[in-house]
Amino acid sequence: MKAGSITTLFVCALLVGWFAPGLSTHDVPQAGDAADLSDRSGAEERFAVSRSDQWLGGQAVLRRQHDGHFYTDASIDGMQVRFLVDTGASMVALTGEDAEALGLTWHEGDLKPIGRGASGPVNGVPARIEHMEVQGIEARNVAAAIIPEGLDVSLLGQSFLSKVQDVTISGDEMRLGG
Repeated sequence: MKAGSITTLFVCALLVGWFAPGLSTHDVPQAGDAADLSDRSGAEERFAVSRSDQWLGGQAVLRRQHDGHFYTDASIDGMQVRFLVDTGASMVALTGEDAEALGLTWHEGDLKPIGRGASGPVNGVPARIEHMEVQGIEARNVAAAIIPEGLDVSLLGQSFLSKVQDVTISGDEMRLGG
């Protein structure tokens, strides 16, 4: 990933976190509402990393990847979604591609500015994830935002991480759980 893309990714995450608490969640798309969940495209291949996640002593252990970040897969209503773990993001942020694969729909008119990035306004749509599981850790009613443009990978933010008993980083490991 280029440095500019990483910078844009984190600016978007910070802006989502900064402005998202004020977003209304009435009548927002709900993950799991769609009857047909289509196969994912090449997103898995673009963000494939070693499958070194483990479960040790009641904790999920994620390994830092070559780009310096932690990634994990989450099960959302039975579908796997790849996430970059972003402790600085206030909420889960879904790429447009991941949101569509989950059956979440929105219209252009639903988009509203939720922040400002280096390349201009960041537009998004609030959403709710009814059930989400990461490495055996489950959460319900997770606040999220759909960011149709500007994200290369979905972000696992505080709306999920705050429901985890403990999140620690030591060296090249991130531990989630008790």
